[in-house]
Amino acid sequence: MKRSLLISGVAVALLMAWSIGRVHGQDQSKKVVFAAADKANYVETTKGVSTAAIWGDSDKGAHGTFSKFAPGYDAGMHTHTNDVSIVVIKGAYLYKDDAGEKRVGPGDFLFVPGGHKHWSGGDKKEGAVFYEEGSGKFDLIPAK
Repeated sequence: MKRSLLISGVAVALLMAWSIGRVHGQDQSKKVVFAAADKANYVETTKGVSTAAIWGDSDKGAHGTFSKFAPGYDAGMHTHTNDVSIVVIKGAYLYKDDAGEKRVGPGDFLFVPGGHKHWSGGDKKEGAVFYEEGSGKFDLIPAK
C-alpha cells in the first residue's frame, strides 16, 4: 500500500512538473517576438562566443538566442544536457561527430539531441551567426 502511494505521488509530481513546463512554453507562443540578429545586444559569454537573449533564459531553462562564434572558434568535443537546434544566419557553423563533418551554412538547420557527443566551431574566415533554441538550460560539458 505504501509503495503504491509513493509511486502515485511521484507520478503526480512528474505530471505537475511537465504541466508547468508546458504552460510556460505556451506562454511564450502567445507573444509576438521580433528580433534582428544584426541589431541584437550581444554579450561575450566565453572567449570567442557572444549571445543575445531573445526569449527565455539560457542559464535557467528553455530559451532562444542569437549566438556568434568568432572566426576559427573551436568548442572542442562536448555534449549538452538538453536538445539544441540551430539555424545559421551568416558565416558557417562547423559540426563534427562520429558520422562525419557538416558545414552548416546560411539557411541551414541542425538539431543536436541532448547527450550527443560532437565538436563545433566557427568558419575560419567568417565565424558564424546563428539562432539557437534550447529545450532547457544551456551547458557545454567537455567530452572525456
